[in-house]
Amino acid sequence: MIEKINKILATAKKEISGATEKTISELQHKYLGRKSELNSILHSIGGLDVKERKKIGSLANKVKKELENLFEEEKKELKKSAKTEVIDITAPGRLYEVGHIHPVNQVLQEILEVFKSLGYEIAEGPEVEDDWHNFEALNIPKDHPARDMQDTFYLKDGHVLRTHTSPMQIRYMERHKPPVKIVSPGKVYRNEDEDASHSWSFHQVEGLVIDKNITLADLKGTLEVFAKSIFGPRVKTRFRPSFFPYTEPSAELDASCPHCVGKGCRSCGYSGWVELLGSGMVHPKVLKTMGVDPNEYSGFAFGLGPERIAMIKYEIPDIRYFWHPDERFLEQF
Repeated sequence: MIEKINKILATAKKEISGATEKTISELQHKYLGRKSELNSILHSIGGLDVKERKKIGSLANKVKKELENLFEEEKKELKKSAKTEVIDITAPGRLYEVGHIHPVNQVLQEILEVFKSLGYEIAEGPEVEDDWHNFEALNIPKDHPARDMQDTFYLKDGHVLRTHTSPMQIRYMERHKPPVKIVSPGKVYRNEDEDASHSWSFHQVEGLVIDKNITLADLKGTLEVFAKSIFGPRVKTRFRPSFFPYTEPSAELDASCPHCVGKGCRSCGYSGWVELLGSGMVHPKVLKTMGVDPNEYSGFAFGLGPERIAMIKYEIPDIRYFWHPDERFLEQF
């Protein structure tokens, strides 16, 4: 029986040393459980004589105590090793889901790349503007409809949330002399109700070119390059007369629908054309405000919305899709 107890101890030690977190509990039940071999020996020693019972009982209890200590120590070691990250360099790699650039920012970057390729500098400015830079310097008088509270967010100190990025043109010209060739991207704010084509906050890219002998033909050529770069070489453009306080003459730019190539479809309202942006030659009053002599210099300006370009390009029917995040929509881009 002594030999049997020693064999139990030796076998248990060997199995415990190779145990895992999953098997350690099973081994403990095997060697120390109620139906274990060691427990059976302890229950059977009652039939032995006093001298033998004392000897076997002492050894069995000693082995039981030693096994209990071994199991406790092994559990502690297994917990320690579990906290240490083990890197298996032979394991196959795991693919992790990653995010991507928002569709509006994708289109915004594409727009800026077009104008950078044409030699334009990017100029950015504050989203909170004073009345002078947002209105007065751009030839927007006090009684102009754009001053209406329904269009503009006015702050208590008299400042406004900029309604366009055109103020950056004035700020840039306060520090630079012609020739000038800039685009001003950024967020703008209008006090409007949200619907499928309007939002109280959106993006704009305003462009400004001032130099000697700049003509309407330069504006037309620049915007035609832009339209073809964004929508493809088959796209045609046309000007329609319009009105903006800071340009004269002013024009809206249309492009032939990139989806039906001018034939008429649901995307263009079956007209064959889509409206892209507003533009015009810089008004002489605005040039004077910039400190530029209109008799020596001329220039053109334009303003476009990346959200509108994205809606046309990807046939998105509602601007609110951009701001009410839905992974099913965003993952398409």
